[in-house]
Amino acid sequence: MKSIDPNVQSQDSSSLTLEQLSIATDTPLRTIRFYIQKGMVDRPLGARKSARYSEKHLEQVLTIRKWQGAGMSLEAIHRLLNEESPQQQQYPEPEPGQVRVVSHITLCRGIDLVVDPQQSGLTSQQLRQLSSSLADLLEQVKG
Repeated sequence: MKSIDPNVQSQDSSSLTLEQLSIATDTPLRTIRFYIQKGMVDRPLGARKSARYSEKHLEQVLTIRKWQGAGMSLEAIHRLLNEESPQQQQYPEPEPGQVRVVSHITLCRGIDLVVDPQQSGLTSQQLRQLSSSLADLLEQVKG
């Protein structure tokens, strides 16, 4: 995860303005405000004009962006963020006829990996790394 860029630090090294948070996360101001309004990111510390954002706010925004990059919907991200333990998130079994979006990755001839990005919580980069590692392992097993 990205850490606070020293070039966007405020006078208090542990807090940022909304503009600095936007720059540090490469997220539009309006989007951050939307996340706060929806309860996906904690409210800032302080009043409107003196509002400050901490490392926790930075991590929350970056986590949302990571999960969006993995193909998760904002609704699913919101559910995960509001769970006490995301690992304990229970996903209902798919109903017959229900449409799901999954990533189908061919590791080698005859062997495919099917991943539900919403349930796995893996980023695109992590999924590529997993696929590459599994493909390498298959080569070793095949000899």
